[in-house]
Amino acid sequence: MEREFKAIKKRIYAREEYCVGCRLCEIHCITAHSKYKNDIVKAFKKSGQRPVPRVIVEERGPVSFALQCRHCDEPECVKSCITGAMQKDPVTGIVTNDETRCIGCWTCILACPFGAVVRDYKGKKIASKCDFCIENGCEPACVKNCPNDALYIADAGAVRGSKAT
Repeated sequence: MEREFKAIKKRIYAREEYCVGCRLCEIHCITAHSKYKNDIVKAFKKSGQRPVPRVIVEERGPVSFALQCRHCDEPECVKSCITGAMQKDPVTGIVTNDETRCIGCWTCILACPFGAVVRDYKGKKIASKCDFCIENGCEPACVKNCPNDALYIADAGAVRGSKAT
């Protein structure tokens, strides 16, 4: 009898109680998606057009936290994408945007209930979102470089009784 294998899907979670709003997650995200992947200075000083950060720090008074794609179980961005550019990997659960297929209609932006998909105007207009740093072996730069451990990776739905979407 064949055993069914179910991949454990991971998500990035934020601890607002540890976030100080330094925005280093945004800086490292931009760097990781630039042509100078390991050099912040070059990524910011020598890049013609920097990539938009795929993580956004939300701040209101003393409360701040990083917001990025939740890689939902049933992602509205994927359902709403008219070209099929937004796709969910059935094994890892990571939702990505195929920039070669994206036409910048912004339907995914409207559909995302978390505001995690943003506009990117570099070259042709496209949607941009967290891709879990797939090119980095799924070691997200925002998590790796957060000085206060305000961002962490855990199994989807395994966080303090939360119901991850």
